[in-house]
Amino acid sequence: MNRRAFISGVTVGLLAAPLAAEGQQVKTNRIGVLTVGSIEPFRQSLRELGYVEGQNIALDVRDTEGKPERLDEFAFELARFKVDVIVAMYPAAIFSARRASATIPIVMVNTPDPVDLGLVASLARPGGNITGVTSLSVDLSLKQLELLKEAVPRASRIAVLWNPDNPWHPVTVKGLQGRGRSLGVQLQFLAVRGPDEFDKTYQAMLTKRAQAILVLADPMTSAHRRQLANLAVKHGLPAMGSLRIYAEAGSLLSFWADRTDLHRRAASYVDKILKGARPGDLPIEQPTKFELVINLKTAKALGLTIPQSLLQRADQVIE
Repeated sequence: MNRRAFISGVTVGLLAAPLAAEGQQVKTNRIGVLTVGSIEPFRQSLRELGYVEGQNIALDVRDTEGKPERLDEFAFELARFKVDVIVAMYPAAIFSARRASATIPIVMVNTPDPVDLGLVASLARPGGNITGVTSLSVDLSLKQLELLKEAVPRASRIAVLWNPDNPWHPVTVKGLQGRGRSLGVQLQFLAVRGPDEFDKTYQAMLTKRAQAILVLADPMTSAHRRQLANLAVKHGLPAMGSLRIYAEAGSLLSFWADRTDLHRRAASYVDKILKGARPGDLPIEQPTKFELVINLKTAKALGLTIPQSLLQRADQVIE
């Protein structure tokens, strides 16, 4: 090869190299997340699927911090950013995401029956732009009531804290009424929209001589779970929460679908959508893993002895 041909070949190669590198650039997918609290299990699940923040994925996280009135603002903001997928971590977030976009794929997490809520056509073929994981919250709340009664057999009057602003709570209240009768328990339903109503609500419980509390799953109560737990112990009332973070914050019990498993499944939906699947064709999954957590420190503070049969079924006992 002569000198001129060699130099020419090197020059062409150097010019082509940047073009080849540009053609091999990895697309950064943008995922919007509407949540309250940590999403670390979701992040970890994405990493396990090969998604690395700053390399091939960007997460736009919007945490309402117990202020659901900001949900629409956050959802429309994510839609303006043209994210590839919106992950909505609780019921109100899904409604906000749906209002914000009818085309951006939406993956729901920890959501009541989406058919009953009018979000999808069916679990098998949801249609539209929504799919994800349902927690069948009414069924789980009924199980919570049963477990609370088992933990505190003497409780014949149980207060139920519910949020009228939560779209699935009215349905759950109706289901609990029937289950309470079959358990021989008188239920006292107390509506609460924010922490400024907690003291008044607990006074109402004492007036009605409640012997235990069931706190329905809700972003607002989740954000203020420690305050609720402290008030319950202060007034000598055993409390049942949903996710394990309620028991970790001081409630006597918690029972719900396994949060880590729900987030892992949500990540798998995101993965399928980013690879070309249409959300309306992805069947909605139901939970298969559940967590019962018992806080024995709280039981001791309340002077309660938890039945051994219940302790043996617990996934975690806090001592």
